[in-house]
Amino acid sequence: MQHRDSKARTAANQWAFPGGSIEPGEEPIDAAHRELLEETGLSVDELTSYGVYERPSVTDAADIVEIHAYWGGTDASQDDVVLGEGQAMVFLTPEEAVRRDLGPTAELLLPLFLASDEYTALRSRH
Repeated sequence: MQHRDSKARTAANQWAFPGGSIEPGEEPIDAAHRELLEETGLSVDELTSYGVYERPSVTDAADIVEIHAYWGGTDASQDDVVLGEGQAMVFLTPEEAVRRDLGPTAELLLPLFLASDEYTALRSRH
């Protein structure tokens, strides 16, 4: 997870997932791969859609943010992670993650994912 810095437009000084905006002409899956690489230095062969979600915008009360969420596994260790953005980028246990001050998207998605069949499948890989 990423500890965002004080200059972040959303979730400043909070914990969030690697991610960001989809560029014009870019497919959501391609944006997910690009953002993962830019923010962590990691690439994965496979990301699987976890769904499309919505939440209220924190910068414009009249706007809704559309979230394309993906999940995937990695054999990377903390030493493989490159901090590309924010104050920190770290692997956390589920117990550590849920105790953090989560940004709005992580607050919405983390509990759902940890209770999901997808997370159970991911854990069974190791």
